[in-house]
Amino acid sequence: MNRIRRGSHWIANTCGDQKSVGRMGSPLYLAVCIVILAAVPKPVKSTAEVMSHVTAHFGKSLEECREESGLTAEVLEEFQHFWSEDFEVVHRELGCALICMSNKFSLMQDDARMHHVNMHDYVKSFPQGDLLSAKMVEMIHNCEKQYDDITDDCNRVVKVAACFKESCKKAGIAPEVAMIEAVMEQY
Repeated sequence: MNRIRRGSHWIANTCGDQKSVGRMGSPLYLAVCIVILAAVPKPVKSTAEVMSHVTAHFGKSLEECREESGLTAEVLEEFQHFWSEDFEVVHRELGCALICMSNKFSLMQDDARMHHVNMHDYVKSFPQGDLLSAKMVEMIHNCEKQYDDITDDCNRVVKVAACFKESCKKAGIAPEVAMIEAVMEQY
């Protein structure tokens, strides 16, 4: 029996081993081989693509929160490029906007910290979101723990957002701006 690689999994290749050569012409045997190969998991959509869906949908609430959070038109324009290398997540007003945006989707608790269950459900609501939800919640939670001592909610949330952005880049799940733009029309 030979082993072949299919995506990230190894499978047994009994369809071409010496004992099965005589049976290879059997339609039933070929059908079984096809069914087995079809059942092997294929490479999944990248989590960066899933993140682009989450970002595009979440970003739709930005304009609604602009006034409430005190974002200037200039910072609002920059914020739309959150994932680009050039954008620095430093303005307190961004933290206020993120709180407002999160509240639109019930993603934060009253203490301006992530609501884990709601965040899981929110991320899972997107195509292939189950691939990203646990990782995303874990990353945000780890960032929240780093800045838990900051009492000003807006300042703490902007620090958490910067940490999250950096964590996503390190993990290879930060979407390209073009990916986000490609899915914007769906939301």
